[in-house]
Formats: sequence, C-alpha cells, structure tokens
Amino acid sequence: MRVTFPHMGNLHISLKAMFHYLGVEVVLPPPSSKRTLTIGVKYGPEFACMPLKLNLGNFIEACEMGADTIVMAGGCGPCRFGYYAQIEHAILKGLGYDMQLIVLEPPERHISELLVKIRRITGNRSWWRVIQAIRFGFQKARAVDEIEMAAFKIRPRELRAGSADEAYNRALELIDRASSMDELLANRKKAMEIMNGVAVDQNRRVLRVGIIGEIYTLLEPFANHALERQLGRLGAEVDRSIYLSEWVNDHLFLGLVKGLRSRKAACGAAFPYLRHFVGGHGQETVGSAVNYARAGYDGLVQVFPFTCMPEIVAESILPGVSGDFNIPVLTLIMDEHTGEAGLVTRLEAFVDLLERKKEFKEAFVQ
Repeated sequence: MRVTFPHMGNLHISLKAMFHYLGVEVVLPPPSSKRTLTIGVKYGPEFACMPLKLNLGNFIEACEMGADTIVMAGGCGPCRFGYYAQIEHAILKGLGYDMQLIVLEPPERHISELLVKIRRITGNRSWWRVIQAIRFGFQKARAVDEIEMAAFKIRPRELRAGSADEAYNRALELIDRASSMDELLANRKKAMEIMNGVAVDQNRRVLRVGIIGEIYTLLEPFANHALERQLGRLGAEVDRSIYLSEWVNDHLFLGLVKGLRSRKAACGAAFPYLRHFVGGHGQETVGSAVNYARAGYDGLVQVFPFTCMPEIVAESILPGVSGDFNIPVLTLIMDEHTGEAGLVTRLEAFVDLLERKKEFKEAFVQ
C-alpha cells in the first residue's frame, strides 16, 4: 500500500509522521501549485469549489508518483465536502487511475466504521501502536500551530524583511524531521528558539486582524494566496479562527484535549446572529467574528471558496456583526480566476482603512 492524501497547509507534516510511525509508505504529492489547480480545473466539475479541484490535482500528481491508495476525511451536513471523496474517486476511475479510496468519517456516530477503516490502513499493527502514532501526529500538529502563531506575531514587527519567513521555514523543517517523540520535544524547543531569535521592533504599532472562514481556504496558502503573509508584510498581526490541532481535537478527539479553543465556544458566541448549524464552519465564522470584535481586533477578513454555501450564509450575517461592534469586515472569495495582484490591492486598501480608523479613534480619545 502506497498512501497519499491531499494537501491542506502543513497537514502533511502530521499525517506523514503518523503513517511513518506505523510503517506505512507515504507518497506525498508536490505542494499545491498552478499545475495542480490546472489539472483539477480540467477534470473537475466547473460548479465545484476550489478545494475539490486542488484535491483532485493532488491525487493525480501523487498517482503519477506511484501512489495507489487515497486517505481522505469525510463529512456530513449541508456542505458538499461530504461527497467530495466519492466524486473525486469516480473522476479518477473514469480517467483510468486505479486507486483505492479510504474515507475516514467523523467518529461521532459510527466509531466502529472508523475503526474498521483505520485497520485497513494499519494492517495487523497493535491498537497501542496506532494510538501512539495518532498521538505523535497530533503533537506535531500542536508544534506546527505554535510556530504559525509565533510567525503571525513576528512578521509585522521584523526588523529585516523576510527574516520571519526564513525562521518559519527552518522551524517547520525541524518539526518535520523529528522521527520520535523525544526528538520532537527537543526540536520543538529549538524551533521556538529560532522563532524567538528573529530581531523585531517590539514598540512598532501594528494592527490586529482576525481571519475567519472555510477551513481549507484558511489553512492552504496556495488557495488563499498566502493571505497571512500578505497581511503580515502590510503591518498586521493576524490570528486564524481555526488551527489544525483545534480541528483534530474537536472532530476526532471530541474535545478530550483541554486548553485548546473549541468550536462550541465559537458557536455559542454566534448566538443570536446564527442559532443553528448551516454546514461547514459557517456558524463558527460568525461566532469567531464576534469573539475577535470583543477582543478588540481592528478588522476581520473572511475567506472562502466560490460557491461555498455555509460561508455565503455567514457572509450575509457578518454586516450585522460589523455594525453592532463597529469592526470592518473584508470578504475574499477564491477560485481559479483569483489573481494575486488584485488581492494585494484589496488588502492594501483594507489595511489603509483600518489604520485611518485607528488613528481617528485614538485622536478622538485624546
């Protein structure tokens, strides 16, 4: 079995570690690129959102490298993501790619079904070994999230342009390289030393921007044109409404790990703007917008793929949140036609608006 999976930000670091721990061979597709998207657009349905097209491109590129098994998460509810694995598999079959598909559905209702599918991947390895592999992968996700959070704070304050990104890449490489829990603990410490070693101006005045929206477009830098990096270079410290380890804890561990933000808190904050589940992360988007506004953030950026129904629902509600809390919201909708230059122009205008608003507010207070 030669396993592959789709890219979504730094997810590959955790999954690769987990499979290697179990002795399962991994074929990692190249990072998502223009070629990946071109392949997905060519063979995917036109009306499907960009994550399906990029996933499809990832699978075809991985199959060309020798992968024979796809492992992918499933889903439920109004979001079309729950059907994507089957649709992508049917497209691949039609194109002549003979790949086995294993879809890991959330364990809330069918835990036995999930265990059977895990057994298909792990073979006769003991359940203790499987648990240790999951733990190892989760700890890598926690380490990656810590590094990303550090980069969000450092990037707008760096004294030398590009030094935060250099440190970020070196730190991620250390986490990726760790092959045991002991090595991971040591490398995690070294990685944070690298991040903390970047020269910064602690007194620099920066904006704080919360990024909310659909999980794939939030986490995958190719899909959002490196949104966090762009905002950091424009002088904004960002925070993301969803991190990988938080998603894993909420949906796979059912909140067993304490101390992480939970979707329950975000959904609770969405009341009374949105009182029920609308699929995907629509309710969390509204709730996170409220939480960021209460925390004094200067602005919000919502990002999601074109035709994403849950986020369209959230988009229609966010003007109410914006008006009630006096916080500007910029909505960015991504598809294969989105250009980086146009995106940067919109971000520059938005950051300029936030700066002027902040200056006016401070002058008024004085």
